[in-house]
Amino acid sequence: MARRYQELFLSLLIVTLFFLWYLISRFVEKAFPEAVIQDYWLLRLCVSSIGYGCILIPGFVAYKYVNATGYLDRTDLGCFGRIVKLCLGEPDPDLMKTAESSTSSLVQTRSSSKKAFQLLYCFVGLQVSYLVWGVLQEKIMTQEYRNSSDETANFRDSEFLVFVNRVLAFAFSGIHLIFTRHPRHNCPLYKYIYCSLTNILSSWCQYEALKFVTFPTQVLVKASKIIPVMIMGKVVSKKKFEYYEYVTAVMMSIGMVMFLLNNNGSDKGVKETTISGVVLLAMYMSMDSFTSNWQSELFSAYSMSSVQMMCGVNLFSCLLTGVSLFSQGILFRSFEFMTKFPSFGMDCFLLSLCSATGQLFIFHTISTFGPVVFVIITTLRQVLAILLSCFIYQHHLSTFAVFGVAVVFIAIFLRIYCNQRLRNIRKQQLRSTQG
Repeated sequence: MARRYQELFLSLLIVTLFFLWYLISRFVEKAFPEAVIQDYWLLRLCVSSIGYGCILIPGFVAYKYVNATGYLDRTDLGCFGRIVKLCLGEPDPDLMKTAESSTSSLVQTRSSSKKAFQLLYCFVGLQVSYLVWGVLQEKIMTQEYRNSSDETANFRDSEFLVFVNRVLAFAFSGIHLIFTRHPRHNCPLYKYIYCSLTNILSSWCQYEALKFVTFPTQVLVKASKIIPVMIMGKVVSKKKFEYYEYVTAVMMSIGMVMFLLNNNGSDKGVKETTISGVVLLAMYMSMDSFTSNWQSELFSAYSMSSVQMMCGVNLFSCLLTGVSLFSQGILFRSFEFMTKFPSFGMDCFLLSLCSATGQLFIFHTISTFGPVVFVIITTLRQVLAILLSCFIYQHHLSTFAVFGVAVVFIAIFLRIYCNQRLRNIRKQQLRSTQG
């Protein structure tokens, strides 16, 4: 009987907090005129973040309540209790060992496949998916839409694009999990929320930045995000780096300065890099760095597959963005825009399709060939993305700016080569000492 009262209280607590915070988010959104919210990206970010509280606040309180009452220590958990344990409980050590053994067997099965065909398959899949994704991303955020009635409008809601991308990615990963073999899932679902939230925010910053910087600028900054990662590792973790890592970081910095200072938007159709654009790109890099590091921790702690990670992260991304959009009234307004401008709906579908398939190609490439091959393919894709964007949308790059781009990518390839060479040298030294 006590267990039933606990479950009833927990259910009422979650529902009450959800609706209470939903009312708060609606009040905050109504406190500002829609035109004011649309004009200031920082205000839009704050309103969206308050909307995420509809999921985060009840979840946090439920987590504290379950731990304080020792609810999961009971042996008579029913259906409701098993759901709570799935969301908040840690797995048994024996199940963790089973997951590790099944993961190793899966890796062994994949490594016996034909490498040449798989490499070509991964290369083509990644290039096509993300090159088309980049073109569509820039089109949606910068170009004007026109319908059959000759009405024109620009789409401005970055969060809706994040939402549709995550919905299709969740569907793809869920279908993949149903029809393929994966290790037993042991990770508490709530741990996906951290990287899901930063993944949403980094994607939002990425879309929003295109209103203030050109797509080539954004791509070059993303390619150079190793610089803040090194700084953070040195300050926080006291991590030591090899000399070539410092050299390539300096080369990337020089290339970035050359590109930004000589691509000042003096020609028609080229944006200037504004303070807002710089801030948004900095936020993107910091959020994205946390996402990858947290996902790495989950991989090592729970021995899950990449598709399980993709499904878990996108599940909470759909919940967070969906509730936030609904509370702001943007969800229905965006669908109305989609019906009014059918070409926008097609672009959204293709953008989401490219994002979802691209994630699957990323996970398959890393699991089959490792991160070095994936970084090489991604770097080639970033070079092609800049060239394709300049060709389609006629971004003018000065000769000095082009030289800056070349310096950045030469530094990236030099870093990859030195990393791989150093790894091979250490392996040979280890074999010689063992022999």
